[in-house]
Amino acid sequence: MIQRIQSFWLFLATTIIFSLLLFPYLQLLNTDGTATAIKVTGVYQNINGQGVKTQEFLALTIITVLMGMLPFLVIFQYKNRRRQLLAIYIIIALIVGYALWMYKTAMDVIGDSVELTYRNYGIGVLLPVLAIVFLLLAVRGIRHDDKLIRSSERLR
Repeated sequence: MIQRIQSFWLFLATTIIFSLLLFPYLQLLNTDGTATAIKVTGVYQNINGQGVKTQEFLALTIITVLMGMLPFLVIFQYKNRRRQLLAIYIIIALIVGYALWMYKTAMDVIGDSVELTYRNYGIGVLLPVLAIVFLLLAVRGIRHDDKLIRSSERLR
């Protein structure tokens, strides 16, 4: 049923993935004094007090939207718990690959000249991890429901 706890966790995972469109995952201060923020939508630099997009990541943006829709679509697979579990495991693997792609994109932008510290990382670095945690909580809820249904079938 849609009103189960796993639906809540899946919806939160969807929200977290979509929030990657808003928050930067890497922030740098260039040697010329301009601030640079790297988001999944592109590279933004602070030029004359204005945030200007200097480079666009169209493929990364499209994949982010598609990745955000996947957990939401899994909510409506509530009649087939095995399919839900399989879909969630696939989404977790896709998020790991997606996070690696985000890292590679950031490294291509900044190059080898900048050494990253914990101060450079934005909130966007934590969001894929948080989405995976919510997906694992959804798996826990689905397994709990499956266990409950099997125990009630034994009583019949």
